[in-house]
Order: sequence, then C-alpha cells, then structure tokens
Amino acid sequence: MKELKYEFYIAGTPERVWDTLTSPEGTKQVFHGSVIKSTFQVGDALEYVGPGADGDETIHVYGTVLEYEPKRVLRFTHYVGKSYTSGEQGKESRISYLLEPIDACTKLTLIHDQWKEGDPHYENSGKAWWMILSNIKTVVETGKKLDFGDMG
Repeated sequence: MKELKYEFYIAGTPERVWDTLTSPEGTKQVFHGSVIKSTFQVGDALEYVGPGADGDETIHVYGTVLEYEPKRVLRFTHYVGKSYTSGEQGKESRISYLLEPIDACTKLTLIHDQWKEGDPHYENSGKAWWMILSNIKTVVETGKKLDFGDMG
C-alpha cells in the first residue's frame, strides 16, 4: 500500500508545533479531545486516549516509540485501538512527524507508511490526516481549533 505523506508549512516555531504534537494540551485540541500518553523513551508505549466508544479513556491509537528527537522527529508504530477492531490487535503501520525550521515558519512533514496489505483503516486515515494537519496548522497559527461538526 502507498505511504501517506503530507507537507504543511506553519507560521510558528518548531517549539510551538512540537508542543501541539506532543503535549496533552496540544493533542487535546487537535485530536478531538484525546491526549498523548508516553514517556517518549524509545521502546516505550505511546497512546492517544480520550472520549470515544469505550468512554472517556478510550484508546484510539497506540504503539511503540521508535524515534524521539525533541522539536525534530517523533516516529512510532501505529495500531488502531481495540474498540475499533472488535477487540483484536489491528495491523501495524508507522507514523513519522518531521519538523524543519524554514525561516520564520516550520515545515511539518507527516508520513504514515509501512501499511500492511488489506488494512481496513488505510482509506479513512488518508481522509482524517487532512483534517488533523489542518487543525494543527490552525491551532499553532491562531490558538483556536477548527470546528468540523459531525465530520470530526
């Protein structure tokens, strides 16, 4: 399956973009109320937890930290939470956030790759990343999240 790759230019510092991607306050704004939970040590768990099918502590996405370099790289394995896969472990893929300062802005590259053939979450991920990345850009630049209504 083809990798999903997106490049966004954001009017904000790498520190501000990084904070939006990795802090509970930032992720809550851009991931529909979910917070990121991790020590960010390579090999340790990473989870996006928030309101959902299993209540306020629904695990939407989880995986293992593969690389962590503050304000530059966050890479982790990606599994969809068990409430979305009938309680079974889904297929593994990989997510990479790459930040690069470009003058007064930050280039954010997201790569979602290493998809397993037949992963039922591939198509939906391709659509969802546009909303998430647009939301990250808006939060960093304005301090306000986008309202997607029933789409989000």
